[in-house]
Amino acid sequence: MDHSALLTDAFDRIQETVHSTLADLPADALTFRVDANANTIAWLIWHLTRVQDDHVAGVAGTEQVWTSGGWVERFDLPFRVTDIGYGQSSDEVAKVRTGAELLREYHDAVHDRTVDYVQTIGTDDLDRIVDENWDPPVTLGVRLVSVVSDDLQHAGQAAYVRGIYERR
Repeated sequence: MDHSALLTDAFDRIQETVHSTLADLPADALTFRVDANANTIAWLIWHLTRVQDDHVAGVAGTEQVWTSGGWVERFDLPFRVTDIGYGQSSDEVAKVRTGAELLREYHDAVHDRTVDYVQTIGTDDLDRIVDENWDPPVTLGVRLVSVVSDDLQHAGQAAYVRGIYERR
């Protein structure tokens, strides 16, 4: 298996978890909170997709799907266009109130852009420095693995919240 196939498989697994979490989900489940300050399914999926969109666009040198595809207007969230959810407060988490279909469609658009991008990178590209704000500097390979790790964790959290919602 080559690196592009491996990365595609990883991003496909994120997409599969997002889809299974959102499938036939009642609207009120999207904003269900385990406690008053817990993250919601809607916020978790929006956030993981925003992180993927932001980080992949950054290394690819392209505009984010969030803005190029009109998603920022469709979601109509009370955040800055550049917000990806990192460091948001409990009150801000509660402001992500949208339907499962919109979340799924945005995620799929980002997934498609991501898979298209990973098909273009060569093995040598993985060693390219993409962020010098860290010691050691971050390579493309490390950045993509970081996105996969973050997204899988948040997708798993969203699936877990769904399970709690269904069993309560």
